[in-house]
Amino acid sequence: MDTLLEVTQSIINMGAVVLLPIFILILGLVFGMKFGQALKAGLMVGIGFNGLNLVVGLLTTTIKPVSDYYAAMGSGFTTLDLGFAVTGAASWTTPFAPLCVPLFVLANFILIFVFKRKVFNVDMWNFIHFLIPAGLAYALWGNVVIGLLVAVSLYVIDLLVAEMIAPKWQEYFGLEGTTCSTFSFITFMYPLSWLLNRVFDRIPGFKDLDINMDQLENKLGPFGESAFIGLFVGIILGVLTQQTVSTTLSIGMGIASVLILVPRMVTVMMEGMTPIGNAASSFMKKHVGEDAELWIGMDVALGLGDPACVTCTAICLPITILFAFIIPGMTYFPIGLLTIVCYTTVFCVMASNGNLVRSLICSIVSMFLIAFFANLFVPEATAFLSVTGVDLGGSAATDGFFGFNLADILLSLVHRLIG
Repeated sequence: MDTLLEVTQSIINMGAVVLLPIFILILGLVFGMKFGQALKAGLMVGIGFNGLNLVVGLLTTTIKPVSDYYAAMGSGFTTLDLGFAVTGAASWTTPFAPLCVPLFVLANFILIFVFKRKVFNVDMWNFIHFLIPAGLAYALWGNVVIGLLVAVSLYVIDLLVAEMIAPKWQEYFGLEGTTCSTFSFITFMYPLSWLLNRVFDRIPGFKDLDINMDQLENKLGPFGESAFIGLFVGIILGVLTQQTVSTTLSIGMGIASVLILVPRMVTVMMEGMTPIGNAASSFMKKHVGEDAELWIGMDVALGLGDPACVTCTAICLPITILFAFIIPGMTYFPIGLLTIVCYTTVFCVMASNGNLVRSLICSIVSMFLIAFFANLFVPEATAFLSVTGVDLGGSAATDGFFGFNLADILLSLVHRLIG
């Protein structure tokens, strides 16, 4: 078991930038593509994803002066906000984690070839979305079998939900042949945003308010384009946080750059995904039936190509920090939460069909709930971390996963209700 865990962790530690091209190459060969074509497809996907990560990193660096301004206001917080990287790595140390990978793959094949489902998940680095709640169940009830059952059950649910949202995902983002299989966001952020939009539809006056990036560009001319909007948002954030003129302009340029570069990186990824999607479709029609389809489950980051996502992200970052002073009884300062804000906005934007006002409200509500639940379930988060060997030095700790992962929220509630 220890050897299997070491092998699994070594593979995961390679990171998505390395794993994605390998997975895409293997898929291409399985689907009947020539080696050169499959290799090129894998490289383009990997290059695009690498570029996407770099651009997201640019956004984080750009917004740091704004974050630091609000962070200087915080003191007296007693709980650590670890961030998803630490929590995700910890989830792989649970006793059943090595068994989950082959069981996930087996479950995926059974769903496709026995039950004729349509999603093949290559989002292996996001297995932590299943392993963290599974580890939480193990920590709360001390049973390995329960933990393993939670992990596999959530994986199956994820594939089914990913199939349900695929048409909307492809229609709105234009990502043909793909779907999003990042569990936390498709099972929590999207349903929540969909529900909020149904409420918006019942509000007189507000229901007819529709502002999107294309409309801004049409009405404002060049000043409505993504680059100018990014510059404007950045300057406003700089002014609000009392930055120097040079820092304010740097923030504006940084956000403008992100708004332009993110769609470019997604385009590069899709240059590799499109031939894979076509090959997958031909493969399924040949082996399953003429009406069969196969969609590749991908990371939520693929949706960041929509400029509205980055616009909402830039505005939500300082607002998320302000929640530390607004939410009653907050025991942690949400620095770690800042790393997931951009991913949270993707389904807020999709559910709102790009309406900036609705998308922003959904994003703010989402981040409020995430911050609230992550604070509420500090004892459960600490219990999870205690069984993974993370040294907290006697402190309590939490992470955004206990605020945006629906399974973590439900398991914590169940434990409090029935013990």
